[in-house]
Amino acid sequence: MNTTPTKFKLLFLCTGNSARSIMAEYLLRKVASDKFEVFSAGSSPKTQPHPLALSTLVEHYRVDVSDARSKSWSEFEDVHFDFVITLCDNAKETCPVWPGQPIIAHWPSPDPADYVGTEEEKARVFWQVSQQIQRRLELFASLPFEKLDSLRLAAATRDIGTQESINGTKPAKANL
Repeated sequence: MNTTPTKFKLLFLCTGNSARSIMAEYLLRKVASDKFEVFSAGSSPKTQPHPLALSTLVEHYRVDVSDARSKSWSEFEDVHFDFVITLCDNAKETCPVWPGQPIIAHWPSPDPADYVGTEEEKARVFWQVSQQIQRRLELFASLPFEKLDSLRLAAATRDIGTQESINGTKPAKANL
């Protein structure tokens, strides 16, 4: 008899799949690998993950990112996900229809790759955005999945995107 619980399949989406979605993928693997099979992708993926996203994961969270790569969401077009979470407004607006009716939520974060400043300032912004994502993932992983019906689970998942501002800004319009 197989007593291993089934993991939820989750996809994080962003435009470039180089910063926010990569950080979310690897942070959720660290936080709740027992509950989730997690992936990330982008509508127009960059050639590789942003170096500051990778160094943030390694230096602050001690995450192995040796297999990290930017991926197109077309790689996953036939996968049945339980959750699809967009992390940028562009991905939210262009998100394709996914098979299997997954719960879709939007957890916006500012794009740390867009920040202009010194290398130290850029690294600080990546750290701030990763902290926001980490706190949201901790909230998400602590949901009582087995006790919530699908409507309440969808509402709770969506509500997390309204939590955790950066520097006192509202998440939906987060500025750095």
